[in-house]
Amino acid sequence: MRDGEGWLSEESVDDPVRLQRSRVWVVDPLDGTREFVKGIPEFCVSIGFVEDGHPVAGGIYNPASDETFLGSIGSGVTYNGKPSQPSQRTSLEGALVLASRSEVKRGEWKPFENAAFKIRPMGSVAYKLALVSAGLADVTFTLTPKNEWDVVAGAALVQSAGAFVSTLENTPLRCNNRNPLLSGLLASGPYLREQLLAAVSEHIEPAILKSASLAEGPSSSQEHIK
Repeated sequence: MRDGEGWLSEESVDDPVRLQRSRVWVVDPLDGTREFVKGIPEFCVSIGFVEDGHPVAGGIYNPASDETFLGSIGSGVTYNGKPSQPSQRTSLEGALVLASRSEVKRGEWKPFENAAFKIRPMGSVAYKLALVSAGLADVTFTLTPKNEWDVVAGAALVQSAGAFVSTLENTPLRCNNRNPLLSGLLASGPYLREQLLAAVSEHIEPAILKSASLAEGPSSSQEHIK
């Protein structure tokens, strides 16, 4: 980290000085803790870089599978050192959608059980976003609140690949907020945006209300919901 840059991480005490910085590193040294503990190869190191509130670069490494995803706005994304591109699929029918294993276990994906797409439960939201950025999956989304350190690097990769990523409010992801808790996130190949929004539309408002209630809690800035 260079002089004048900020820092936000799950493993560090939050320093509000970052709010005064235009460039901020957002880091999760281990995303997918449950999978790591259980020996499931779905965890990663997640390093994102934010400039003026926008995710502009990301690096995600899964040491178990030895997969490296690197990307920045304007340069595209590489997967294990080779240029990659996101899914070019134009229909959600038959699409591979990566879901949070924890969310599936809690029953949060039951409304989508009969959907036309294929659901694959998986750990680490950062890793799921990385897989979407490289075209190794078509879609991932979470209607459960996440912190910035969970998603910034992955969102930067998806955007760098020219794919779709959005908040549940259907707005671009803004980062380095005083409260790093986000309502959730949607990501897909570039041609699936409208179909994805339509598929989750009726479930978004309750999710946003849930996020707002958490944000009012006394410890919301460090709430980490997998």
